[in-house]
Amino acid sequence: MIYRNFQGESLSMLGFGAMRLPTVNGVEANINEALAQKMVDEAIANGVNYFDTAWGYHDGNSEWFMGKALKKYNRSSFFLATKFPGYDLSSFGRHEEIFEKQLEKCQVSYFDFYLFHNVCELNIDAYLDNDTYKTYDYLMEQKRNGRIRHLGFSAHGTLETMKRFLEAYGSDMEFCQIQLNYLDWEFQNAKEKVDLLNEYHIPIWVMEPLRGGKLARLSEEQENMLQAFRPEAKIPSWAFRFLQTIPEVTMILSGMSDETQLLDNIQTFETEQPLSEAELKVLFQIADEMTGKTTVPCTACRYCTSHCPQGLDIPYLLELYNEHTFTKDFAFIAPMALQALTPDKQPGACIGCRSCEAVCPQQIKISEILSDFNHKVN
Repeated sequence: MIYRNFQGESLSMLGFGAMRLPTVNGVEANINEALAQKMVDEAIANGVNYFDTAWGYHDGNSEWFMGKALKKYNRSSFFLATKFPGYDLSSFGRHEEIFEKQLEKCQVSYFDFYLFHNVCELNIDAYLDNDTYKTYDYLMEQKRNGRIRHLGFSAHGTLETMKRFLEAYGSDMEFCQIQLNYLDWEFQNAKEKVDLLNEYHIPIWVMEPLRGGKLARLSEEQENMLQAFRPEAKIPSWAFRFLQTIPEVTMILSGMSDETQLLDNIQTFETEQPLSEAELKVLFQIADEMTGKTTVPCTACRYCTSHCPQGLDIPYLLELYNEHTFTKDFAFIAPMALQALTPDKQPGACIGCRSCEAVCPQQIKISEILSDFNHKVN
């Protein structure tokens, strides 16, 4: 197992994500505890020592399960992470109630890692309103009291939203968890997010390394392109090798749903094999092919915005549309971002005048796309 040093502690680079545990009959809330326990035991036996859960995973049952699964192990032998559920605005003001319940559910007296969960456009104002909600004050107090050993945040929001959060709390953030993979390196501006975190000297935790499984299943032609470099390498391992190539990455979380996935990932993390420039070039070519099939080619030139009588931020809406269309069944980022906009700035506010289309260098049928977007999210 590859390990990374974090403030003098040795963390397995592969982290066990408890968001996609095996279930009974596909019911999210009904974790198959026998299979999931076997996976936890296998992970620990093979050197994995970092376990990540959250208040809302498996409809609230992930923390309960992880508490039971890890109870038989010495508390000092593993690192446990969970999060304040800021994705749900009703959580604000309930930080003490939630935190105490999390300790109870996980059957621990402290958390090794705790996160402000899912900093995004929907909740950034609430996170930053410490006078009203005091979320930051409370979590800092728990850190001083030793009930949180390391405090960080996760982010699905835009670069600007991350900047706002870091400007307020960056000096106290010890790590940041972002969606990072070779597809999102450009598609979701992950590279710029890595650069931003580097400015604050904040180590990177990775979520969605396989993009919800999309990077584990490529076309036959794409697989052949990769196998020309590493004939024996399994396709999912390329996504992990990409992340091993980024020096700022400390932790890579994988939400494994069965034992086969777990054992394959453990095998990948037995050795560190970063990618060459030629291999990176091919990966980025594959990423472009994957996104190019379903996304609109907006370059954010912003000619359209000066001609929109509704004052819509069309490039931003098209960016959200691309994310939503590509992600399909697992899409949640765009709907959350749209909730942060007033109705008169959402896709449904487009009046179909086509003034924007008259000046679009890419000849994008913007009005049709915004209509489609409105239909998909409503």
